[in-house]
Amino acid sequence: MPLIQWSNKLSVNIEAIDKQHQRLIDMINELNDAMRQGKGREVAGKIIDGLVSYTRTHFTFEEKYFAQYVYPESEAHINEHKHFERKAAEFRRDFGKGKLTLSMQIINFLSDWLRTHIQGSDQKYAPFFRQNGLK
Repeated sequence: MPLIQWSNKLSVNIEAIDKQHQRLIDMINELNDAMRQGKGREVAGKIIDGLVSYTRTHFTFEEKYFAQYVYPESEAHINEHKHFERKAAEFRRDFGKGKLTLSMQIINFLSDWLRTHIQGSDQKYAPFFRQNGLK
């Protein structure tokens, strides 16, 4: 069973962003599966690298629209992105150096952060973006 299940309460009703959120959820679920199945560090490392990279791609996509439509809460939202990126980079660095093992604590941090971010901050911008024509 997936750690995070996509549902309508995670949807911002903007197709491109929902697809990106679904991909991030898939990647966290894939990382969780790798940990539970005891897959090697190399497999987990590749998943982590992909997750960190795709997260940056997704944040850049959102932030482009913040600038384009002059989203009034963009600064606070971007700060949330930066906080997550710092934590994810620290996690990736420590995992790569062998200082950190993949654990439920890390998986829970990633999944809780994503779920909370989508259901909180991302839901705040959704009506604003839709009013500006994004679907």
